[in-house]
Amino acid sequence: MATQVVDTDGHIFEKDQDIAEYLEAPYRGRKEVLSLPFFPTLDGFQRMARRVGDGRPYVIGPDDPKSWFEVLDREGLDRAVIFPTAGLAEGFIQDSDWAVVVCRAYNNMMSERYIKYNRRLGAVALLPIQDIKEAAKELRRCVKELHMVGGVIAPVGFPTPLGDPYFDPLYAEAEKLGAPLCIHGAPSRGLGFDFFRSLIEARTLSHPFAQMIQLTSVILEGVLERFPKLKIASLEAGCAWIPFLMDRLDMEYSHRQHQAPLLKKRPSEYMKGGQIYYHTELWESLLPLAIERIGEDLFLYASDYPHEPDLAEAIRAFAARRDVSDGAKRKILSDNGKRFYNMES
Repeated sequence: MATQVVDTDGHIFEKDQDIAEYLEAPYRGRKEVLSLPFFPTLDGFQRMARRVGDGRPYVIGPDDPKSWFEVLDREGLDRAVIFPTAGLAEGFIQDSDWAVVVCRAYNNMMSERYIKYNRRLGAVALLPIQDIKEAAKELRRCVKELHMVGGVIAPVGFPTPLGDPYFDPLYAEAEKLGAPLCIHGAPSRGLGFDFFRSLIEARTLSHPFAQMIQLTSVILEGVLERFPKLKIASLEAGCAWIPFLMDRLDMEYSHRQHQAPLLKKRPSEYMKGGQIYYHTELWESLLPLAIERIGEDLFLYASDYPHEPDLAEAIRAFAARRDVSDGAKRKILSDNGKRFYNMES
């Protein structure tokens, strides 16, 4: 099955010293800013130590555009959209001024080092949600001036859910720009299971729980009614939870419609209405059920590379699946990602 594979969510391991080169005045050139980490820890788990401890080989890079470009050719990808790793803890930053500074520096770095290297490498803007008006301004700068394909919201740690009107200036700007917003989890802290003491337990739940929490807020608070042209993506959580959440939301709505007064249809209709796109793991056994519930036009392929290696092998195994149509495979691997990110064919 020949198709132009679009990776909608790859990663770098960004380093503070690299970001520091792109800080703006008065921080530029000030070595003392490197004395403490730019971003808070994700959740207290030392992920690399755990990888080393289990004896498996693990890819630490790529941390430079040349290496990422080589990944495209080696793994059979046409394009990739790159996300941060440490920056996914942005929601934990307490100082709104610093959040603006470090997000701008990260975005400047991605534009200069990756997008300008080759346009097959795309990037999303890291947005300082601590100051939502600045986040909206930064999204506009990144889309219009830095040629980024959209923005990433890393909301875990932030005390306000994404359905709150606080976020409306960002949603209004994204809608005006026609730029998609990506909801991306990673930390497990604050999701209700901080008592776990092993990463395997926390990781099992952290990504899908973060998405269910935020989408419940977005849908029931009427964000998609207030901003009917807004496009968002639920990333790195798979798709098995989608039918469950659709049923739960509809059940609660049938009993308590008055608590979601902005809705004009059942919550499940918003989930499959075309404004929300969803990542799927290529191996998920429940993918056919999820396709049955919301159709095949809203699922995205995301490699999570280098956190998950062996991309070409996973794509070959997906192409060989007999429970997913060839048309759906093409949409998941290519067409849906291009449409979500407004990519030219």
